Amino acid sequence: MSKGMEILYKVHNGLYVNLTNRCPCACTFCLRQTRETVGESTSLWLEREPSAEEVIAAFDAWDMESFDELVFCGFGEPTEALPVLLETARYAKAHFGIPVRVNTNGLGNLIWGRDITPELEGAVDRVSISLNTPDPEAYLALVRPKFGAGSFEALLDFARRAAAHVPEVTLTTVETTISREEERRCRQICRELGVNYRIRAWEGGN
Repeated sequence: MSKGMEILYKVHNGLYVNLTNRCPCACTFCLRQTRETVGESTSLWLEREPSAEEVIAAFDAWDMESFDELVFCGFGEPTEALPVLLETARYAKAHFGIPVRVNTNGLGNLIWGRDITPELEGAVDRVSISLNTPDPEAYLALVRPKFGAGSFEALLDFARRAAAHVPEVTLTTVETTISREEERRCRQICRELGVNYRIRAWEGGN
């Protein structure tokens, strides 16, 4: 494992922000178990977490107008570094007019012990939450969150609350990893929450 300070990296036509390697989950399928890179990165293992000032300074090396969106998603859960996320997201929107997405496990409220979704308003345009499965027991076995049995319901509650503050909230599963019937159940969950559902390809960074 090589560590550096690769804060920004490109995936498709998005610029991704690698804020932290901390995560409250130990997913059985996590990319970090087998690789150091995603997209056009070199190594997403950080020597230390960057400050908001460092992230903002890193923007200078990129043509920000060439990207479709700024995505907070690296080798960790971005809401672990919430203050830096919010400051840099607001800066990017104010200075570059770029849409901001956060890819998350949906456990930010458990991480911080409060409802953080109102803080996303005005700073974040899209939230993508990894649902993985419609079944709470299967979720625990797959994701292995440190918060235990309440994590699945906390994820759904986060999605519901986020929808009141963020224009677009989407729950995702990965194609071929669950059955068609399970995908149907995921769609129903999303309808009940008032959020979108997306089946995504198995691909790092998405």
